[in-house]
Amino acid sequence: MVKRLLVCGVVAVMGVALAAQAPANRPASGRGQASTQIGGDWVKGERSSTYQGGKWIDVTYGRPVLRQRANIFGTGADYGKTLNAGAPVWRAGADQSTRFKTDVALDFAGKALPAGEYSMYIGLAEKEWTFVLSSWPAQQKYDPANKTELWGAYNYTADRDVLRVPMKLDALPYSVDEFTIAFVDMTKTGGRLAVMWDRTMASVAFKIQ
Repeated sequence: MVKRLLVCGVVAVMGVALAAQAPANRPASGRGQASTQIGGDWVKGERSSTYQGGKWIDVTYGRPVLRQRANIFGTGADYGKTLNAGAPVWRAGADQSTRFKTDVALDFAGKALPAGEYSMYIGLAEKEWTFVLSSWPAQQKYDPANKTELWGAYNYTADRDVLRVPMKLDALPYSVDEFTIAFVDMTKTGGRLAVMWDRTMASVAFKIQ
């Protein structure tokens, strides 16, 4: 009985120690992915229907948390400066550059986007956001000596922009704590890509080209 109590005590102490160490190893921002399929059809089979012929669109990104910060976007001349952190545009998330991958050619506001993978940024201005897709490749780990790939939006230049379109801004009736990217109002041929944080949602419409 004594031996069992000792073993349980050791296990409990180890559990507390491991729990105490966990936060130190956990990144401040988690990773996220938003995905959708478009262009396909539900085909009825003998037992169930299956979705066939759809093409994937994926966005992978870092998800910063508000942590009780207020007015994260700022106002006036300082609008967006905190999130840009010295870069010309916002990385639309945290850590690595946000990546937008589409298996099908798309149309954004009459502008064609070939199928492929791109870095995604947002130009922040008060009451005017710009959705940006760029051919800049992304660093997987931060390396300040690497000038051919970007970490976040540092050293971003617009000469590699593939597409720039304005975003629609909406005020949310609640505060979103963790930055979120989602596909909304989807149909067979298109929908909207939305980014949400705090009480702001910005979205951009797209369709199959």
